Amino acid sequence: MSHLSSGRVNLGILRETYRRELLECIDKCTGSKALVWDEALTGPVGLIAEYPLLKEHEVDKMFPLSSGRLPQSSVQNIIFITRPKLALMNVIAENVRKEDQSGSFRKEFHVVFVPKKSLLCERKLKELGVYGNFNIIDEFSMELIPVESDVLTLESESSFKECILENDSTSMYYAAKALMTLQSLYGIIPSIHGKGELSRHVCDMILRMRREMAGSEPQITPQIDTLFLVDRTVDPLTPLLTQLTYEGLIDETFGINNTTIKVPPEKFAKQEGQAMAEVPTEPKKIRLNSAEELFAEIRDKNFNAVGPVLSRKAKLISAQYNERHQAKSVSQMKEFVSKLPHMQQAKQSLSTHTSIAELVKEVTDDDQFMENLRAQQDFVNGLETDKAHPYIDDCIAKEEPLIKVLRLMCVQCYCNNGFKPKVLEYYKREIIQTYGYQHILTLNNLEKAGLLRQQGQRTYPVIKKSLRLVVDEVNEQNPNDIAYVFSGYAPLSVRLAQILTRPGWRSITEVLQMLPGSTFEEIQQIPVGLRKRKASITSTHSNTMDQKVVLIFFLGGVTYAEIAALRFLSQQEDGPADYIIATTKLINGKTWLEAIMENVVPEEGNPFLM
Repeated sequence: MSHLSSGRVNLGILRETYRRELLECIDKCTGSKALVWDEALTGPVGLIAEYPLLKEHEVDKMFPLSSGRLPQSSVQNIIFITRPKLALMNVIAENVRKEDQSGSFRKEFHVVFVPKKSLLCERKLKELGVYGNFNIIDEFSMELIPVESDVLTLESESSFKECILENDSTSMYYAAKALMTLQSLYGIIPSIHGKGELSRHVCDMILRMRREMAGSEPQITPQIDTLFLVDRTVDPLTPLLTQLTYEGLIDETFGINNTTIKVPPEKFAKQEGQAMAEVPTEPKKIRLNSAEELFAEIRDKNFNAVGPVLSRKAKLISAQYNERHQAKSVSQMKEFVSKLPHMQQAKQSLSTHTSIAELVKEVTDDDQFMENLRAQQDFVNGLETDKAHPYIDDCIAKEEPLIKVLRLMCVQCYCNNGFKPKVLEYYKREIIQTYGYQHILTLNNLEKAGLLRQQGQRTYPVIKKSLRLVVDEVNEQNPNDIAYVFSGYAPLSVRLAQILTRPGWRSITEVLQMLPGSTFEEIQQIPVGLRKRKASITSTHSNTMDQKVVLIFFLGGVTYAEIAALRFLSQQEDGPADYIIATTKLINGKTWLEAIMENVVPEEGNPFLM
């Protein structure tokens, strides 16, 4: 995890803070332990503390939280690690009762809530008659999990639905608490800008929490200059579009969960020297992060620029291996041998990403993918948006995955500033007749979220032109604009961040008024001594620290394409800011809509090839 420490702000400190807190929770129980995990937490906590570390603290067994009796074990303590969800309390109570009824060696039970205790959950455990069985009821305040040196996530997959459809702003409270934790570690953030009602809500909570601390905050020199809070409701179009960066397309094709993907094993059997008869049936897991040199180089590139890089790397590695023929003396041989481990690692990495790129290319070369992309790009350009679209009609007639159809409809709706009543009713009728009446609830959710709606004021053409969201000439190999991440469309959220940093939002006041939610700016006062210390550090390191550090928090989710666009801005020589990205969840169009849909069973496989 050393890659977490390589950014302008060392996010490795945050990870260490969480590790320490988790181990303190576990160490409160003396003796051997079994951890029973709420499965939604295994991936995120796995990024904080690996099993070998837990083993050093007497953790002998780990089980997923599921109904029925727990697997047999001779441990002294059973620790449930769970989110504060009422449904999970029923499962925990059943586990405890079954364990007590088994008559086996008596164990002590403990529960750790992540990230906060819940009075409702504690009351539920009392109602179920098991509250008295727990020796320790604790909390582990793991909030923003660092996944990269510039990316943090709350891993709250349903935050958008909870806030927008259910009027439950718990996840916004967690976001505000997480920002307070960051300020306790990296100093007060002097300037807060925001767009959207959720952003305003989070900002108000931060300011209130600071007032309640009444000046008792740690005196730390500020490392982050600006916080930019942005709602997903301000830019719902970007996550609906198909991402065209390497990492974005991997997420669209396989789904990236806690930096890991699962891929078909047969594609990798050959590179690992396995006979086809030995190919495992389980999907192969591959971890993706910037600790891997090659992935760090290609992850944010447009997919069309990845092939040439892989080809160049292959030639370079081949040339390096051929150097052994030129090694005549013992010292030259020693030098070659010393380079060998790095070369072998580079070769393995190249082989892995060549295989992944081939799998992704199979998808992008498919006619259905190209037709889907063409329809999206037509909508974004304002073409054929005002009537039922033939391609969407075809998809419904062929009963292609509903998520694909809804995604296209929502893109068309946004780019047309809503549908004419007849068009909206037609689409709804077609979906209900083709996919079933149970999807009325999903359509209602999409309407309530504003993703499907009747036609209103035509603001999209003005926003598109004023913010230059569509760029005609895009160089995918050597980009000069953030629009390369969607081959011609610049994410609105990132354009707002870009303009905020330079020249400032005053230049786009009229456009900001057209976007939903309030626009605000707040200044957080910093003690004079810390301001002077910050100024002296900046002047000492003026060459490397000209760029401000901007933390941009996406409330409701962020895509890998947006992250790539922000990294692109950070890397520009004249770029005014270094961006750190925080979010409630890393999303794509499929996962975002699935979280909004009602009683949806996630569809297997790739939506473009069905």
